[in-house]
Amino acid sequence: MDETASQIRLIVTARFALWEAKKMKKERQYICIDLKSFYASVECVERGFDPMTTNLVVADAERTEKTICLAVSPSMKARGIPGRCRVFEIPAGIPYIMATPRMQLYIDYSAEIYAIYLRYISGEDIHVYSIDEVFMDVTGYLSMYGMSARELAAVIMRDIRETTGIPAAAGVGTNLYLAKIALDIIAKRSPDFIGVLDEESYRRLLWRHRPLTDFWRIGRGTAERLARIGVFTMEEVAAADERVLYKLFGVDAELLIDHAWGREPVTMADIKAYRPREHCISNGQVLPRDYLFEEGALIVREMADVLCLELTEKRLVTDSITLHVSYMRKSGRKSAHGTIALPAATDLSRRIIDHAEKLYRQIVDENTPIRRVSLTYNHVNRDRYCQYDFFTSPDQMEKERQMQRAVLDIKRRFGKNAVLKGMDFQEGATTIERNGQIGGHRSGA
Repeated sequence: MDETASQIRLIVTARFALWEAKKMKKERQYICIDLKSFYASVECVERGFDPMTTNLVVADAERTEKTICLAVSPSMKARGIPGRCRVFEIPAGIPYIMATPRMQLYIDYSAEIYAIYLRYISGEDIHVYSIDEVFMDVTGYLSMYGMSARELAAVIMRDIRETTGIPAAAGVGTNLYLAKIALDIIAKRSPDFIGVLDEESYRRLLWRHRPLTDFWRIGRGTAERLARIGVFTMEEVAAADERVLYKLFGVDAELLIDHAWGREPVTMADIKAYRPREHCISNGQVLPRDYLFEEGALIVREMADVLCLELTEKRLVTDSITLHVSYMRKSGRKSAHGTIALPAATDLSRRIIDHAEKLYRQIVDENTPIRRVSLTYNHVNRDRYCQYDFFTSPDQMEKERQMQRAVLDIKRRFGKNAVLKGMDFQEGATTIERNGQIGGHRSGA
């Protein structure tokens, strides 16, 4: 072993000893379950095919070949096809089925599978991470079932497959982070699709694993910044000068250092108890083509109107708006970003839409086409905090609010497109189409 490697090993050993001296908490057991290629697996099951052996791609056939695939089946991934590729990137020699996205169907399957989790684990010990992934604290269940965490994971996975036909993978760890890493890295190479890690095995098996981007929360940008200081593995992160890491990443360095050691102080109880200090609601979309300046203003007005109805439905008000607009890819321009304060907290569309458009015209370049828009209403509170001003009659405001509630009632009874505004019929408007979508994708075939 050369001198540099010896120094790294000494630093690592010293820090590990310090951590072990402070380690007082009882070791817990967590399971992280992921539904393999979930959307694609659902489409295979609906057609009576085995998700593990069928070549299937979930993508909207009505869009161009540049459209991004929502999912590809496990057999496609086995051929080296990435899960979020564009349709034209799939090699011509690979035959496959193309399935149109059906988001409501996927939500229904996800709900059915969550009911399976509840057969084994209380909802208090389950955290839904996404539509196809959950974390479970199973510490208190293992003695009752007379099983190890790995055995319990296998039982739940088998129940999911037998009940719904959907294959799953699982990670087991002594903290939430290790369960996630066991799923993302170890389970993929395991014959039974289950990975197991504790802090010791994490350091033994994965400290020198490359690339760093395989690890949860380490994206390409983070990996590139670490590479500039000669850090390419988690072992090197653990041995790095913490002052340098904090200079590079600020407070996020603390999380990076903990994860380099396989540590994660957050528990399921912490997640359940968490309440954000501030609330917001947002709406974003990728436009179907490059939009000119005035077309973009129309999109912002539409999105603002949709969010106003959401405020009214939830009896909330906002006092500021944030807008983020990304230009066409070839423009080379940085995204436009800005925030505008409202005169008073409100949910009334007449006030909010005008301010949203005003912000758009202030920050967006008139001569550069746009492709993405994201609108956020900040500091959202219950409508009992609504403020009045000297220029608007409270009776008039209440009349407007009652009108918005009437519109919501009609939409609930007869569908989102039962009541529309004139702007929704203008060329380039997207509200009518988006009302038939969930998460930007078709709700059903």
